Amino acid sequence: MQKRALGLSGLSIAPLMLGGNVFGWTADEAASHRILDAFIDGGFNAVDSADVYSAWVPGHIGGESEAVIGRWLKARGRRDDVVIATKVGMWPVHPGLSARNIEAACEDSLRRLQTDYIDLYQSHRDDAETAQEETAEAFDRLVKAGKVRAIGASNFDAARLGSALSLSRDKGLIRYDSLQPAYNLLDRSVEGPLLDLCISRNVGVISYYGLASGFLTGKYRSEADLAKSPRGGGLKKHLTSDRGRAVLDALDLVAKETGGTAAQVALAWIMARPGLTAPIASATSVEQLAELMGAARMDLSVAQMATLTRASD
Repeated sequence: MQKRALGLSGLSIAPLMLGGNVFGWTADEAASHRILDAFIDGGFNAVDSADVYSAWVPGHIGGESEAVIGRWLKARGRRDDVVIATKVGMWPVHPGLSARNIEAACEDSLRRLQTDYIDLYQSHRDDAETAQEETAEAFDRLVKAGKVRAIGASNFDAARLGSALSLSRDKGLIRYDSLQPAYNLLDRSVEGPLLDLCISRNVGVISYYGLASGFLTGKYRSEADLAKSPRGGGLKKHLTSDRGRAVLDALDLVAKETGGTAAQVALAWIMARPGLTAPIASATSVEQLAELMGAARMDLSVAQMATLTRASD
């Protein structure tokens, strides 16, 4: 499987990244380890996490996802086979992007991940209260110390990402080599100035919410379906909109033509979009993961891409 370069860092990732947000939460440790094994055995290599996962769940304190990944790495001894990405800045234990916080959070993530280095360390969201130079200098020190290989940004707008890139260039500091935004057939807000900036400055784009919280799998077809899931309430706006129904119809059509599933088609569309490096997708079972990995082997035609994009416009 052909890997895709991520910015200027030298990191290469397969066209699908595994989301670790479910590890230690909706996928217990044993299931998470089976999923990780199947993902790497399937020819993929990049796993995304964050220090805050799963702090929003009652009874959880955060750091669970990293800890699950760390115990898997130790048990399997496959560190060289995996690109580990994690994030800093959203967990109340380590909030914001001050130098002090980044450095402390990095040490904690390394300990939980049971590794000497993080391949891709990402600012989970922008921090307007901290000078961008302070943040960049902190990341630069971590890279020079060998604790981080590359850095990325998540949930930044075009102006702030652009100013961060320019500052790093002007000061000779490590720069953001990736952006992690929401992106799917129903949320294309990254298109325009932000995606144009990433393309022009060679910043890789690894997107989350590729399946729109499950709506693009096609399993939500009625309000009764929405009631079956805790996430259903937030998806009603798509189900009741002309655009949402048009996207589901397009997914059904292309899935029938390709012999794939709606989820595979939705992810394959992202993989084929200009400027996109890879979508992130989460799975709670090996069977679900097998379906998602099938998206990377799907080659949508020009006409099929146009059908999907037209419905999404």
